[in-house]
Formats: sequence, structure tokens, C-alpha cells
Amino acid sequence: MADPRGFLNIEQQKHTPRPVYQRIKDYNEIYQPLPEESIRAQASRCMDCGVPFCHTGCPLGNLIPDWNDLVHRNRWEEALKELHSTNNFPEFTGKTCPAPCEASCVLEITSPAVTIKNIELAIVDKGWEMGWIVPTPPEKISGKKVAVIGSGPAGLAAAQQLCRAGHAVTVYEKDDMYGGLLIYGIPDFKMGKFYIERRINQMEAEGVKFINNADVGKTISADEILSSFDAILMATGSSIARELEIQGRNMAGIELAMPFLTQQNRRCLDKPVTEKEILATGKNVIIIGGGDTAADCLGTCHRQGAKSIMQIDYNPRPPENYNSETPWPLWPKILRLSPAHEEGGRRDWQIKSSKFVGDSKGHVKELHAVRVNQYYDETGERQFEEIRGTDLVFPCDLALIAIGFTGADKGLPAMFDVEIDSRGNIGTGRKNYRTSKPNIFAAGDARRGQSLVVWAIAEGREAAREIDEFLMGKSSQLKARDTSLLQIGLPGMTK
Repeated sequence: MADPRGFLNIEQQKHTPRPVYQRIKDYNEIYQPLPEESIRAQASRCMDCGVPFCHTGCPLGNLIPDWNDLVHRNRWEEALKELHSTNNFPEFTGKTCPAPCEASCVLEITSPAVTIKNIELAIVDKGWEMGWIVPTPPEKISGKKVAVIGSGPAGLAAAQQLCRAGHAVTVYEKDDMYGGLLIYGIPDFKMGKFYIERRINQMEAEGVKFINNADVGKTISADEILSSFDAILMATGSSIARELEIQGRNMAGIELAMPFLTQQNRRCLDKPVTEKEILATGKNVIIIGGGDTAADCLGTCHRQGAKSIMQIDYNPRPPENYNSETPWPLWPKILRLSPAHEEGGRRDWQIKSSKFVGDSKGHVKELHAVRVNQYYDETGERQFEEIRGTDLVFPCDLALIAIGFTGADKGLPAMFDVEIDSRGNIGTGRKNYRTSKPNIFAAGDARRGQSLVVWAIAEGREAAREIDEFLMGKSSQLKARDTSLLQIGLPGMTK
């Protein structure tokens, strides 16, 4: 185990962000890593619990106490092996995951949790620095062929696992670059794109074939895919944005969040923006929504030089430290501030958008809204009621709608005659990832709905096991997620 008194003697220390005045001038990553010795000290805070509840918080079932102990003992290469045994891309989760594992840390009951995410990132960074991460081509070739549609985290994880199992894997990506949401959805200041590029290079060296600008159904037919492969995995994400259906929505200057973020990611990659440009520069910006995408818009608006920024949320302001509705080890519903909130702008809760008002040229100039109260009806369903006399008017030159996604694109499942479930996602069995067609599978946000990168990787790995068993007619040798421990339902993170 790690230092048996480490959690008593050593205070929590996290990666520190660059100063606000500095970081809002560029799109470079916000956080600065800790020195190696500091990371080892943080790893020593792990208590090696009899029942490590951090496992219940991690969708991947990461062996957290094991690699914490190895880092503490300066056995970094062994720690990397343990980390990679459950997570193909620890740098993706180390950069983007909200760390539900830390919320489930036993130490969190009385003290600040072990900084699991920072340690995870330090391990994989050390692995790349030392040259320990190398291509791992399959030892045997099965003769089976698998098509993976979508190169987001679910598709990439599945493709790597299937390739290592000996199958010939081809990944089809409709965009010009691989990575899905990781490339064009997540800003550079959260995760640099070179992290994705080097993993793609690794996978190509292992034998995975990548084809970009491959929009299945347009540039390549569904029939061609069906006739060429023994199994197909749909990992296309949850791409249908939830709309804000209020008066004036169709005015100029009212945009969905994802095209706004995609355009800026393309600029950072020195790629052309072919659509009408969406820029916050010099504008009064209203961001509608309270999640990670809204925070990404906020940080991007700061860097584009917005005149003012207001973020509004329909929901009540969460408590800052403890919520009795979500006690440990559940994922706590508390107020979370991203680095973007530290950079400026206003934020307000319990606001319902009523209508947009425009100028004589049809461009938005105001958002009208009203405050609401939350209550629960007799069935226990959450409801909202408007508060009379609380009318609000916000100046608005650019509105960004970031209120989530409603499901997968229906076009692709229709082409393959695959059923859609009641939530608008690709329908599968709860555990086997199989669609209504025996050789077609689904994983990630396309199957479970909008979720986390860590869940997408977990889904991709589990789907790969199911596909391997389908192809080979026997139990898969690919490592399964550990479900032996108590599984706790985490909002937005359960099956």
C-alpha cells in the first residue's frame, strides 16, 4: 500500500491553472502539471481502502489504489501498465473527465479527496516521455473484418481493442480529422489536439485503418459496408442538439453551441471555416445552458474578446459544498466552477428564456426572460412555474444555445434498418451492445445518450468484447470491466 499515514500528513495539491490575464490571450492548455515528486506525494494519500469506493465512481473500473501505490513507490512503468489495462486513453480522461472517482474517494468523507485524475495524467505523460507507449500489434490474425463508424472516444477504444484481438478494423469518419468530439468539440485550452494525433499514429501502426471524409450513406453506401465486413459498430455520438423553441429563435445571431466551438477549433488547427463565421468579438453574448458545453463556450468567448458575457441556467443554483440529495459516495449535485468562470462573465440561475427581440435588420438585440421556481408535483416529477413580476431583459448580440443533445442522428440507423429506442438513441440490449441486427452493434453516446468521455471509452471497450465474442463464437480474451464491486447509480452516468 501507499504511505499508511500519507492522507494524514500530506495536504491535497492539484494542478494549478495559468494566471487568468495570461491564459485568456491564447488557446493553450490552462493547467500546469505538478513536479514528479509532488505527484508521488499525492499518490501516497491513497488509503488503500478495504472497499475502494473510487471503483464505483469510475465507469472504466480503473485499478486506482494499485497504480497510486506504484507511483508512490516510483514504479511508473508498472503503474502505466495497470492504467492501460482498463483505459486505452488515460490522457483523454485525465484532461476531460469530471473525476467521479474522486467524489467516491473514502477520504472525501472527512478531507479533500485523492487527486486521482492528476495522478492518472502524470502516469500517461511519463509513459510518453520515457517511450514506454509503443504500438501493440496483434499476435494472431482472425481473418474477420470490422467496420467502426465514428472516431470519437467510443469508436477509437473499440477499434484498438478489436485490432489487438486480431481483427481487421477500418474506422470511417465523416469529418476531415479523427477524434470526433475530442477534435472539434473540446477547446484546445482543455486538451491539446496532439494528444489525439499521437494515439491515431499508434493505432495505425498497430494495424487500424482510418478513412476520413467518409460520410456513410453519402460517400460510401450502407450496402457496401454490409457486404464488406463481418461486424459493424455504430459509434457516431449524440449529435442532435436540443433546441430552444421560443419566439424569435430564427433571427440572425442565435446559434447552437457546437458549431460555434467547432469553428474555433478549426481556426486553432489552421483549417478554413467554410460556413458563416460565428464570433463573439465585441458582442454582448448570452450563453443559455449550465453544463460543460456552456462553460466551453464561455472560455472561448473570453478569448475571442466578447464585450460582455452572461450565462443563464433554467435550474436552481446548486449548493456549494454539500447536497443532502446526493450524499457520499454518489456524484454530488453541487456548484461547480470551471476555469472559464474564473475568467469573468456573469452567471445566473432559475431563468427561463421567453423570446428574442431583434432590430430592423432581423438581427437579435435582446433576450427576454423570467425567473422560475422549481417544485415537484404529486407524482414526484420536477416542474417549474414562472414567478410573476420578474421579467428580465438582457442585451444580446450573440446567443449560444448549449442545453444538451436529444439523441443520435437517425439517418444512419435508418440506412442499416436498425431500431431507435424511446430516448432517441440506437437501440441495444442493456448489456450486450447489440442492435436489432445481429451483426451490428452500437456504443458510446449514440447508444446511451449524451454522457462523458470516460463513459464513451468504457462503452467502446465493452462493445469490442461483445463483437469479438460474436465473431469468434466463444468468450473474448479482451479484459472485461470489473463489476464485482457495488455499483452505485451516478446521475448521468448509469446504464
